Amino acid sequence: MANTYAPKLTNTRGHSVQINNIEMYYEEYGVGTPLLLLHGFGGCSQNWHPFTAELSKHYRLIVVDLRGHGHSTNPENKFTHREAANDVFLLLEKLGIDHFSAMGMSTGGMTLLHMATSQPQRIDSMVLISATTHFPDQARAIMRRSTFNTMPQEVREMYRECAKRGDEQIRQLITQFNAFHQNYDDMNFTAQSLTTITARTLVVHGDRDNFFPVDIAENICSNILNATLWIIPNGDHVPIYDSKVPFTSTALRFLEQKNSISIN
Repeated sequence: MANTYAPKLTNTRGHSVQINNIEMYYEEYGVGTPLLLLHGFGGCSQNWHPFTAELSKHYRLIVVDLRGHGHSTNPENKFTHREAANDVFLLLEKLGIDHFSAMGMSTGGMTLLHMATSQPQRIDSMVLISATTHFPDQARAIMRRSTFNTMPQEVREMYRECAKRGDEQIRQLITQFNAFHQNYDDMNFTAQSLTTITARTLVVHGDRDNFFPVDIAENICSNILNATLWIIPNGDHVPIYDSKVPFTSTALRFLEQKNSISIN
């Protein structure tokens, strides 16, 4: 899913590695316990740049461009969250990372759901921002009719900033986004599948999310054994860029505590 635009920052921490048939780009900051950061659809690693300075004081950040996004390639020109999860696991294996914590925005959060249900023992804690278990009708309607020109201005800016290969990459991503409306297999998590997740989980959701209604976030939280729900009032899709939302401090407080925290 598209997420709120984050400004471009100069960065020299990037690396690219071969993952099967794709070149996968990632950035690394800080030292210590690994913290994986995954962006939303149409975005890239730089969507996390507003948060990396503070987060890297506490963690070794692995900030990924998912397949076909940013600097990462995608020769097949297809995207599923299940494949994205497999890509990320292969990257972590190349980096020698077994256990880790993670945060994901929208498509990044959906990728984490695949990771947390397929290899639950590897994720210690995670933050899911504007994620979903399935695509409801309102999301499918947006996916079906979306074009570059009909996207909000800030989303168009994000696509342009993140599409390192230009207009052709933007066209490919929008075609993949449109295709989600016909896919009922990729995002199809049941209550039972969510119960297999062992990671401590913070579910972050805006109460005005136009893609995924808040009851989906409530359902995710109720079916993960050790989960906390943070509903952001008047929050849209991926509402963490609002200066009034204390995202970084709240996420760090959650990640650094062994037990669930209370969200006021």
